Amino acid sequence: MKAAAIPFAIAALCCAVFLVSFLRDRRRLRNGFYLFFALLFLGVTFIALLASVSPEAAGFVAVGVILLIIPTVLALTVFLICNGITMLRREGRRLANVLSLLTGLGVCALIIFNATVTQLAWEPLDIVRGILNGLVVYFSFLFVCFLLYSIVYGRIRTEKGVDFVVVLGSGLLDGHRVPPLLASRLNRAKRVIDAEARRGREPMVVTSGGQGPDEDLPESHAMAGYLVENGLPKERILLEDRSRTTFENLTFSAEIMERRKADYRCTVVTNNFHVLRAALTARRAKVNGQVIGSPTAWYFWPSATLREFVAILVDHKYKNLVICGLIVLSQISRAFS
Repeated sequence: MKAAAIPFAIAALCCAVFLVSFLRDRRRLRNGFYLFFALLFLGVTFIALLASVSPEAAGFVAVGVILLIIPTVLALTVFLICNGITMLRREGRRLANVLSLLTGLGVCALIIFNATVTQLAWEPLDIVRGILNGLVVYFSFLFVCFLLYSIVYGRIRTEKGVDFVVVLGSGLLDGHRVPPLLASRLNRAKRVIDAEARRGREPMVVTSGGQGPDEDLPESHAMAGYLVENGLPKERILLEDRSRTTFENLTFSAEIMERRKADYRCTVVTNNFHVLRAALTARRAKVNGQVIGSPTAWYFWPSATLREFVAILVDHKYKNLVICGLIVLSQISRAFS
């Protein structure tokens, strides 16, 4: 029991910090790190408690968890490669569509490289292996925290009684048609509006999206037309047609909402893979509202999620560069010590 006291205390502390941070503002990336360590130390506490009752059972569980890592990594690698091929067939040859394929091939290359270095036993290559493995562990840790909190945030119910529903644009087909990805967002927004109507409220909808160089009209206009065709009165729709990025989507939409009602509350609608990054951007743009997600085709989700993760890494590039530099220096110094 004493062995479980320390990890349980750490888990309790992480849970408390997570709850405080979450209640203050759930739109923080750090919440994912607090949640990860809370769950990690809860797991350690469970194994420690099990060891106090049956050391053999605790050892079996610990070894089982470790042994599961290898088949899990292999299964994930195969899935990513297959998913990448599916993306290329269905969505075309674009960099954003091959992220899952590149990740799967990268894992294969890393496994082969590690095996080769072990056979060669050459120190310079061993240094490179240490650097690569260190970087992979670091980015894998970040991705697990990101994915964990993305799932948690996306499952949380938003506040009721909102004044506005903001729908983020995502591009048009043939310069004027709403694609399935954007239609999913608009349909989710319509469900929110209908739910609010059943409670006696009539929130406005803000369709947000400017006109791209290959588009015949602003995205917000095509989005508004889609909503009108699906039964939403035109006078309930506000157009934000200047934006080019998600940050501009939210900033310009906030200006429209503030002019209508200074103390507004809103719900922002995007696709499920984009929820967390949109929430982080909404916080940065000082938008008073939470973000909800609409369904996405299963094959589209892995590459899209990886793209969101890369975008967040870029948003925090200086911190990541410093940590990556420390990983490189630690491996080099270890080799020469």
